[in-house]
Amino acid sequence: MSVVSAARLPQRGRVAVLHSRRPLARKTALASAVASLLLLGAALPAAAQQAAEADAPPARAAEANATQLDAITVTAERREQNLQDVPVSVGVVQGDAMRAFTAGGDDTLLALSGKVPSFYAETTTGRIFPRFYIRGLGNIDFYLGASQPVSIIQDDVVLEHVVLKSNPVFDVDQVEVLRGPQGSLFGRNTTAGIVKFDSIKPSQDYSGRLSASYGSYNTVSLDGGVGGPVNDVLSFRVSALYQHRDDWVDNTYRGPSADGTVSPKNDAMGGYDDRNLRVQFLLEPSENFSLLASAHARDYDGTSTLFLRNALRKGSNEVFGARDKVAYDEAGGNPQAYKTYGGSVKATWRFDEMSLTSISAYETTSGYSRGDTDGGAAADYPFNGQPNGYGQSMGQVRDLDQLTQEIRLASESEAALQWQLGAFYFDGRDTTDFYQRAWFLSGNARNPNNWVRLRNSNTSWAAFGQLSYKFSDKFTVTAGVRETRDSKRTRLLKTADTVAGVSTYKGRRDVEMADTTPSWDLSAMYEITPQVSVYGRVARGFRGPTIQGRSAVFNADFTTADSETILSWEAGVKSSLFDNRLRLNAAAFTYTVDGIQLNGNDSNGNGVLFNADKARAYGVEADLDWRPIPNLSITAGASWLHSEIQDKRVYAQVCGLNGQVVCTVGDPTIKIGSNVFAQIDGNPLPNAPKYNLSLGARYDIPVSDAGAFFVATDWNKQGYTSFVLYDSKEFNSRGNFEGGLQVGYTGGYGAYEVALFARNITNEKNLKGVIENYMAAVYNEPRVVGVSLNLKWP
Repeated sequence: MSVVSAARLPQRGRVAVLHSRRPLARKTALASAVASLLLLGAALPAAAQQAAEADAPPARAAEANATQLDAITVTAERREQNLQDVPVSVGVVQGDAMRAFTAGGDDTLLALSGKVPSFYAETTTGRIFPRFYIRGLGNIDFYLGASQPVSIIQDDVVLEHVVLKSNPVFDVDQVEVLRGPQGSLFGRNTTAGIVKFDSIKPSQDYSGRLSASYGSYNTVSLDGGVGGPVNDVLSFRVSALYQHRDDWVDNTYRGPSADGTVSPKNDAMGGYDDRNLRVQFLLEPSENFSLLASAHARDYDGTSTLFLRNALRKGSNEVFGARDKVAYDEAGGNPQAYKTYGGSVKATWRFDEMSLTSISAYETTSGYSRGDTDGGAAADYPFNGQPNGYGQSMGQVRDLDQLTQEIRLASESEAALQWQLGAFYFDGRDTTDFYQRAWFLSGNARNPNNWVRLRNSNTSWAAFGQLSYKFSDKFTVTAGVRETRDSKRTRLLKTADTVAGVSTYKGRRDVEMADTTPSWDLSAMYEITPQVSVYGRVARGFRGPTIQGRSAVFNADFTTADSETILSWEAGVKSSLFDNRLRLNAAAFTYTVDGIQLNGNDSNGNGVLFNADKARAYGVEADLDWRPIPNLSITAGASWLHSEIQDKRVYAQVCGLNGQVVCTVGDPTIKIGSNVFAQIDGNPLPNAPKYNLSLGARYDIPVSDAGAFFVATDWNKQGYTSFVLYDSKEFNSRGNFEGGLQVGYTGGYGAYEVALFARNITNEKNLKGVIENYMAAVYNEPRVVGVSLNLKWP
């Protein structure tokens, strides 16, 4: 989805835009017809444009320059290229646009959701555990050791653990969303794609920027960076992010608490403090060598996700109840806190027509997240005259260490043949505890042994290479391959014992899984005219095996899932039309995931891993960036997806409580013991929106050579989205939408900007997630209204 970022005055000569696009694909006749229509639709305007330009009067030149779009440079293939020349589906969000989306204090990663076609993000575990989906592929598992098919890369460092993936983005230069499997150059666990964040780097030019905002609920956001030369060969940049919101959700429960939770209490939860710092140094003693060293730290305290019990009624997906009130008898306000530290060193040596790059990185984190998992006081929900649904839990990462090393040798010339080859090593280890309700209670009800400790390790080795050959000025073919060895091990160091210390666990205590699998891709790009290019791509990727050990806290055996593999086909058109005023792109894709890893629930509401036979999907996308007249920017995007799980043998447990089904299930069901299971064959993938539409615009009204008033807005609408594997009337959303608005003044040729803003301006209460057995809802963020200030210097 495309989004407008701040348009600059013509005197400054830069208009920042967001770009994203989708490859065209198909193995069917229908796909070929769609692709042909898209290409024809783009080629005809290009031909008309060329004829019109030949007869254009000179007076149009100034107007054309004022409305032309800037070129966008991406590193989707590990080298700098023009976005329009890359045979990969890449969506790009510029830094200014990201900062506009987070002016209301939104999580910097979740704020991307809906801003790029076929990209979706959500969380049911607070700001420390966002989950990402590209083209419908993701993972709804809330386990701290869960793997995701969307890989997160920040400043060339892959972040694998779910807590590391939550590291906020700040002082960002650009965000790239690479759709489809990227296994050749970026490795395993990229069956869906990659979200790649690049921070502003140090330079020999002194510069700085600051984005500050204040809004509802005492929401504060400060995002800035400053840097410049230390001497002729050394430069630095210091970047920081601070986000704060007061507690704004009341706990209305009146009654006893088994764990000492204080209630009723106004403004009991919902707030957060997120403090982040990054320091970078760039050493450039010669043209042939550079070294970039970076270190960062995060200190976060906040509130885990708030579930609202019985916010859903049987037979309807309409949500009930206030967003700012809960009735919790336990969990002490749903606190969560994490501290994260990391650093990297990137060294580049340049030789005759080639370069050698080494990237070494280390990340560590520790913290916890606690929550009232039933979403409401048990006393308020009796069953057979007794309080029903006591529940709370806590996950705690006691220590996590991630070490990565990459070495890459690449060509650096204008020759027809371009190449790169390299090796990659990954080592991740963590000690994680899971605590259940009895551990928190007081008095005779307390069980100090009601927790487990797991030790997880994951190592991966890979060798990769890519060749790209330009057969002519118009036609280029690229091929890549990667061989990866991925190994995982989970050991149960402590079982959940009785009060007397007796272990009743009978499952496995040490599980190892490994796989060695190739990934590859092949693409071709052809320039029809200087304004229109077409490309096709086929790629194979895989996600490594996964182990789920948290179930041991319920004295249940580990569950596991073998590797999944994907074969993806796509084709697309990239075009720049009408004297580069309109950037129009259309694409289609199809893929098959064999052995897809899925996650359901057991009778305790605990996640269960399993493989289904396969999942298939296909979809189309289009997005545009348009500058029809000076000072007006319009962006729009759309994506449509059909996804389907295919396995008649696989069933998922449905919404059961006390042996009763509490929701409306549309699939065939079977009963095993007191639990009911639904056949999920033919169902869409969870958290895979059927369609997504976005529209953004900005109009500047110049009042002098240096300044202008402006109005900017962005809107997003999301189609049918199921939150669970089985079909139900309750656990889905239809037609969610949100909008944002800015009204302000920009001056100093773009050096400063002050504005009034509103995020979720209509205060829509959208359903974003569910806890099935308690009919509990998770809502989106409330409306935030405030003021913002953006500064850039010199």
